[in-house]
Amino acid sequence: MFAFTMGIGFRVWSIIIFCQVVCLSCVQPDERLQHGKPYILTTTGMIADMLQHIVGDSATVEALMAPGVDPHLYKASQGDLVKILSADYLIYNGLHLEGKLASVLEKQHRTKPVIAVAEDLPGLIELNRGSYDPHIWFDVSLWKAATAQATIQLAKLDCANAAYYQVNAASYMAQLDSLDEWVWTRLNSLPEDRRVLITAHDAFGYFGRAYGFEVKGLQGISTLAEFGLQDVSALVNYIVERRIPAVFLESSVSDRALKAVMAGVRQRGGSVRIGGQLFSDAMGAPGTPQGTYIGMIKHNVNTIVEALL
Repeated sequence: MFAFTMGIGFRVWSIIIFCQVVCLSCVQPDERLQHGKPYILTTTGMIADMLQHIVGDSATVEALMAPGVDPHLYKASQGDLVKILSADYLIYNGLHLEGKLASVLEKQHRTKPVIAVAEDLPGLIELNRGSYDPHIWFDVSLWKAATAQATIQLAKLDCANAAYYQVNAASYMAQLDSLDEWVWTRLNSLPEDRRVLITAHDAFGYFGRAYGFEVKGLQGISTLAEFGLQDVSALVNYIVERRIPAVFLESSVSDRALKAVMAGVRQRGGSVRIGGQLFSDAMGAPGTPQGTYIGMIKHNVNTIVEALL
């Protein structure tokens, strides 16, 4: 774990140094902009929050997906297509998080910059050959690396603001370091045998690896995956045998799957409760603490700890 974290840390500082070189070489603004300042369209709220910290007031940032929207199932509307065509830069997660929408975005590469913040990061969880878990934001150190990568790309595209972006990104990454320390401190209050996280779909793999949790989801990495009676039965047996006290709903996923599991546990004579709702593939509403990346992570960690203690 320490070696993995150190590897990411070294990569982040290498990126920052490279970004400084980019800043020194930038002298002209990008002439391709359709607007007075860049209009940056992202897919998820997490990416929009990251980008807003980097660009400050030098660009307009908008998320295509509203709070509570499942990116795995998202289909672009006519209004979305207008925004996609109008944007100066398109920034998405990648690694198949956005499903078919990703191909729509990639086709715009011929006319404008299209950036996938999760691609080519160090330490991605490989699911099978050439396929990776896209839920990188649940490892704060990995999200910090994604922030550094995004900063490099923006510095190249908007040379006039490159130094400004770097300063903003360094400040935000310091906040992420503090968040990571807070997560560790909060989770250390849980006994090791209580560190089991059960959710509707398998979105918390990076969280489990980073912070020492066993993670189980009824559905696979994508909510497109179907679950059957055998999957429900296996999870019911696991909960009963391990005496897991709580399972967790997700704000962007139907509760149908977990309700079937809870019913199965009761039929086996066991007891399990809903520990609360976690934000998995989407943040909370704008203007709320959960409507920011840092606030979302803190909400999730507090909910997990309070339910499993």
